[in-house]
Amino acid sequence: MQMTLEFFGATQEVTGSCHLLTIDGRQVLLDCGMIQGGKQDALRNHDPFAFDASQVHAVVLSHAHIDHSGRLPLLVKSGFKGPIFTHKATVELCDIMLRDAAMLQFRDAERINKRRAKNQLDPIEPLFTEEDVALVMQQFVALDYGESCEVAPHVRLCLSDAGHILGSAIVELWLGQTAEQKKLVFSGDLGRAGMPILHDPTFIDSADLVLMESTYGDRLHRSWPDTLAELKAIFASTIKRSRGNILLPAFSVGRAQELLYLFHLYAKEWDLSRWRICLDSPMAIRATRVYVENYNLMDEDFKRFTRLSPGQHPLLSNVDFIDSTEESMELNQIHEGLIIIAGSGMCNGGRIRCHLAHNLANSLCDVIICGYQAMGTPGRLLVDGADSLTIHGNPVPVKAKLHTIGGLSAHADQAELLNWYRHITGTPSVVLVHGESEAQKVLLSTLQQLGESAPIESAIAEYANCLDLNALPKLVWVNSR
Repeated sequence: MQMTLEFFGATQEVTGSCHLLTIDGRQVLLDCGMIQGGKQDALRNHDPFAFDASQVHAVVLSHAHIDHSGRLPLLVKSGFKGPIFTHKATVELCDIMLRDAAMLQFRDAERINKRRAKNQLDPIEPLFTEEDVALVMQQFVALDYGESCEVAPHVRLCLSDAGHILGSAIVELWLGQTAEQKKLVFSGDLGRAGMPILHDPTFIDSADLVLMESTYGDRLHRSWPDTLAELKAIFASTIKRSRGNILLPAFSVGRAQELLYLFHLYAKEWDLSRWRICLDSPMAIRATRVYVENYNLMDEDFKRFTRLSPGQHPLLSNVDFIDSTEESMELNQIHEGLIIIAGSGMCNGGRIRCHLAHNLANSLCDVIICGYQAMGTPGRLLVDGADSLTIHGNPVPVKAKLHTIGGLSAHADQAELLNWYRHITGTPSVVLVHGESEAQKVLLSTLQQLGESAPIESAIAEYANCLDLNALPKLVWVNSR
């Protein structure tokens, strides 16, 4: 039985997750994410797929974040007609996130076409439309955690909770039959133990090959108590000044809900009563409602807290939902007393751009970066100490106080990745995806040190490299990019 795995995204970078499994001529795609980052990175989304989309039998989607799901409409436009297997909460979130992405694609194309018209150039089309998204949504197959099903002949699937965002899944695939069967485990994006709202990532007991994310493979996050103390200190300092706003660029699914929960839990301790907390993101607002409706997927601490506070939902209690554009623009006339949570999390789009334009030059304001910032994004420029940021074509000086809170990350750090791997019996082969090159090299070295008696065969995935799954016991595959 012929089994191969090829990599077409999230290879030495953290976006564009896309991996093609072929078993006896049948193709199963793991994720189909959008490439995010700077303008040159985004242009790669316009490239045709390096495989024939019409020949893909099925897609298995790990979770709803756009860097894992965002090119599904393009896949369908390119001829894919098969099922998309994922967790049922991911289906709900994709309906929100893909429609929002289509709206952004339309606006981007509209803006670009104005410039092209001035230069007498033909207009461009958006990557995909809401009509394309509607077609994609018809192809989803919703699953529960622990539910097993066949996604292609001789390919059996089971999803387990990855603890990253609502509905995020670790993918277990049993390939082939009887003696020649092999088990592929795809981590998706792994969450962290002890984080608010969701369950801890599930430990997997066995695998022949582990396809593992490596976003923070070279570092450790600050402890949870230290992270809470850091946030408390930021609010205390700003209260002492009695002036300025606080901006939190946040991913609309996952991070935004965690922040709302923390602001509810620590409202008294952090003296938040003087602040007006605003969730300024229509997508985050809709996603929050999905979280509220999926109470059964929350961890026991969240459920216990909710039972102790009947009628006061932790995600809804002390926040103003800012839905309309007019309401959002009104916030820019207020120069103190606001905590604004807005997308996008990497500051490369969404309403946070307008708020940065109005607050970044104010030395009395604070900006809290609380998520991964990909290379080339405005958020990464801020973290790296940029003196100014170009917003809507205008340079804005960076005078606001910048805070980077790594402890709020929804991605496992190096120790958590290693701990998750250690729970898998034996030392299965590992291929690292979804991480920048340096982070992967450090994690690769650390992984190899674990297998003292039986060295771990491991590698860093390269774009379009093809791995023969039947040759795993002899796997010697190094990074030569």
